[in-house]
Amino acid sequence: MNVKQVRAFLAVTRTMSFAEAASIMHLSQPALSLTIKNLEESLGGKLFKRTTRTMALTPEGEALLPIAKQLLAQWDNAEEELHQRFSLKLGKIAIAAMPSFASSLLPTGLLAYQQRYPKIKVEIHDVLADTVVEMVRQGRIEMGISFDPGTNEDLTFMPLFNDRFIAVVPQNHPLSLPLSQHKKVTWKRLLDYDFITLQRPSSVRQLIEETLAKHDLSLSVAYEAHQLATVGRMVVTGLGVAVVPALCKQQMLEQGAHCIDVEAPIINRKVGIITRNKTQLSTAALAMIEVLTENLAQ
Repeated sequence: MNVKQVRAFLAVTRTMSFAEAASIMHLSQPALSLTIKNLEESLGGKLFKRTTRTMALTPEGEALLPIAKQLLAQWDNAEEELHQRFSLKLGKIAIAAMPSFASSLLPTGLLAYQQRYPKIKVEIHDVLADTVVEMVRQGRIEMGISFDPGTNEDLTFMPLFNDRFIAVVPQNHPLSLPLSQHKKVTWKRLLDYDFITLQRPSSVRQLIEETLAKHDLSLSVAYEAHQLATVGRMVVTGLGVAVVPALCKQQMLEQGAHCIDVEAPIINRKVGIITRNKTQLSTAALAMIEVLTENLAQ
């Protein structure tokens, strides 16, 4: 039994006339008769009692009638829902984003998306960069926004921009006064002070250590934290200095820290959209990628 046969059955039951039902269905009468015949054969018996003058439902036809109405209603509802999803008038998308991005640039992209597709619900998972990658890999969300995870056969990375790491120091720190003399600081000088960073296995911590090692510099850590927001608060308190992605700059400034470009070496990392390889994204997710690319790529 298919939806075409169900529609034909209901059209005949409404009119009790194959001629009228054929007109409603935009079919020839022989085509409609064949559709009903195929339905009866698939179910195993007659659904209509027909004479030269009258037509009525058999008991089996009577039993099928409410079921057919329910099936057709469900089918029509499903068609309408999918139509609205494909036209972005209905739907939901879940995104995982690392905190530094979620609290800085993502709201701008979300606003643009909401203005264009107001009926789509967006669920945000504000999680660590490494967790973003795992959530995408496990299929728990369609797309994530994080640092480039490197070569992964099961993931696709679409770069949005390069994020350069910056130094964060307290306002009353020697490196912050006078401000005009310290627009940049070298790693060698920065490491003269107590250093605060993220706990392992943070990808930010790993990138800093690997880059410094290549330049014969070693990282001596005084304090560790689990979140960059905590790192910033510890810096502001005066416990030491830190280096964080520039995505965190506004957050650090709001906490009361002073931000300086750090060089020798310069550390930067690509930020972009991560999806599962060989997986078809929903229309809502594809639209989100388009909006983020338009608004944030640089």
